[in-house]
Amino acid sequence: MWKSGGVDDRGEGGARGARPVGELLGEVRGMLESAGVENAHADAELILAHVIGETRGRVQALSVMGATVLDETVEAVREMAEERARRVPLQHLTGRAPFRGIELSVGPGVFVPRPETEVVAQFAVDALLAVPDPEPIAVDLCTGSGAIALALASEVPTARVWAVEKSREAHAWAQRNVARLGEGRVELLLGDLAEVDLGALRGRVHVLVSNPPYVPDAMVPRDPEVRDHDPGAALYGGPDGLDVVRAISRLARDLVLPGGALVLEHAEGQGRAIRELLAADGWLATATHADLTGRDRATTALR
Repeated sequence: MWKSGGVDDRGEGGARGARPVGELLGEVRGMLESAGVENAHADAELILAHVIGETRGRVQALSVMGATVLDETVEAVREMAEERARRVPLQHLTGRAPFRGIELSVGPGVFVPRPETEVVAQFAVDALLAVPDPEPIAVDLCTGSGAIALALASEVPTARVWAVEKSREAHAWAQRNVARLGEGRVELLLGDLAEVDLGALRGRVHVLVSNPPYVPDAMVPRDPEVRDHDPGAALYGGPDGLDVVRAISRLARDLVLPGGALVLEHAEGQGRAIRELLAADGWLATATHADLTGRDRATTALR
């Protein structure tokens, strides 16, 4: 728990002996850049914002205004920056991760949702919005923190959403998020895909979406934030990374109604293999889509 400190926003140097916001941000940015942290500028602003209990935009304004921060704030910011320089994910330090229009609670034991998954969620949202049923049904497998499931519930208010997670640690985080953000419309289940009871949904699901583990076992992620802090069960998907995708394809065939949609996140370069295995299982209109960086990120199919 990071201790909040004071800010003097009177400009012109603020309180005597206090540290200008701009200088502190520059110090932290340099510390993070030296440690190889990407987006060090943004992380520096977010660290200070968290410590003083303000938004990033407010921190930027304070810097422009020449505001200063007190010694206790400087100490707390440096302490947090040192942890970030050791490549602890910023989301673990703040306990929060933004995802589309919501903010999730995250920490050790759960996969931190990434911006690229927001694109995947958009395909699921669009498919759900196109359903003529007044109460469409969606399922999010390998839900992790509950990010996709809760985005669906937030953006498609008439939908009923089921979310499944097998890791007890991740499920605990999802449970916290569902209790706060689920609005009573997200049913969270704990269990492996092969064991969890979804029989009541057989042939009734309009959209099934998943961000499964898809990293090949031998392909260790380069970024320390991922390699050292994301749970391995959320990353690795067998020799070719597609073991869980195969299981999802078979399970989804029983759950999704004719004309319903399947949306899968995957790594760049896996699109063709996923289209082929989906087609072999009887899925129709398979298509792979790029994320905002131009990398293949999602494959969709129709039942």
